[in-house]
Amino acid sequence: MKRYFRIGATALLTLGFVAPLFAEEAKTRRLSRAEYLDKMKAGWIGQMAGVGVGAPTEFRYQETTVPEDKVPKWTPETVNQFDQDDIYVEMTFLRTLEQHGLDVSSRQAGIDFANSQYPLWHANKAGRDKLRAGVAPPDSGHPAFNDHADDIDYQIEADYSGLIAPGLPNSVIRLGEVFGRLMNYGDGLYGGQFVGAMYAEAFFTNDVEKIIRAGLAAIPEKSQYHECISDVLAWHREHPNDWLAAWNKIEAKYQKNRDYRRFSCSKNEKEPYKFNIDAKLNGAYIVMGLLYGEGDPEKTIVISTRCGQDSDCNPSSAAGVLFTTIGYAKLPEKYKSGLDTQTKFNSTPYSFPQLVAVCDSLAEQVVRQAGGRLDKSAEGAETFVLPVHSPRPSALETCWEPGPKADSRFTPEEQKQIEAKK
Repeated sequence: MKRYFRIGATALLTLGFVAPLFAEEAKTRRLSRAEYLDKMKAGWIGQMAGVGVGAPTEFRYQETTVPEDKVPKWTPETVNQFDQDDIYVEMTFLRTLEQHGLDVSSRQAGIDFANSQYPLWHANKAGRDKLRAGVAPPDSGHPAFNDHADDIDYQIEADYSGLIAPGLPNSVIRLGEVFGRLMNYGDGLYGGQFVGAMYAEAFFTNDVEKIIRAGLAAIPEKSQYHECISDVLAWHREHPNDWLAAWNKIEAKYQKNRDYRRFSCSKNEKEPYKFNIDAKLNGAYIVMGLLYGEGDPEKTIVISTRCGQDSDCNPSSAAGVLFTTIGYAKLPEKYKSGLDTQTKFNSTPYSFPQLVAVCDSLAEQVVRQAGGRLDKSAEGAETFVLPVHSPRPSALETCWEPGPKADSRFTPEEQKQIEAKK
């Protein structure tokens, strides 16, 4: 039997069928645990820094850029952002993973999210309302139940997924399927998977275009989200020194063209389509900060903020990715000298040190689940050995032509676990 297997394997190798698979499985990347911790900490600092600068401008500038003199100036205390929805929501997901394990069901994730007490808006609020009313995931994020399914929400809270899955885009994608479908669908889901995959790659390179392309590889190529980010990359090549020229092209296609606003939640407002919380437009503004920021933390935050619309969440994600590439030890002192390490994030059990500790613990579990391992030297230094796998994006879907509902409802026993009310 073994002899026949060897002959079969040789034939397959000759035909080129097995070699690519074996080659991929054999590839690994190494990341010391100390470096992982350093970069992961910086990723959280980046999120806090970006949202701290951009918060006073959020949605005050629609269909226009933020004037340079309206961007708030940095102070060391600006980093202390414990009441921002683009930070505290993802900590609910971390808590679910901490308590129920990496194989937690989306139904349990939905119960935990339904029981959260912090204020929410748009897709997050609509999804949580449906969960509390008994609509279980994935229907809580399905367009038939959620008028905000293409909004930015999972995109702004998916940072956690890359920060606990260094170099592991398929883990990021899978986490999106569990948590992103609580409130989003289609491009709304892909935005979070894109951002998470950028973080995952940021542990290994400071080349922002490579990081962006790693994010694109994690989402369906024929989605409008993929098209949007690909456009921004092309327009940056056309206008490498003029971010406003690229911004105007984004505005013309993804703000003004209704073909790219087909599930826009603002279409029935007093000024329809002016307000734009769609994931893809705001994802473009994340990428604008990364590309035109040229590796400079302040410039990255300022440009992403000045693009307008959701101008606190976008610089938060852009700075989070960039700061991950830099690492905590190498961050300018002004971004960490005023950090409050005692206060807990809104409605969570985590202060900053506790947040770092739970991410470190989860990262080890994610690495092992993905087929990696933790090597330890004779001196006790630990290193993650990470498998290199090609990303396997979620299925292509759109909010304006969605697939069928799952007709998913919580059981009476599950409903009893939801203590929070609408």
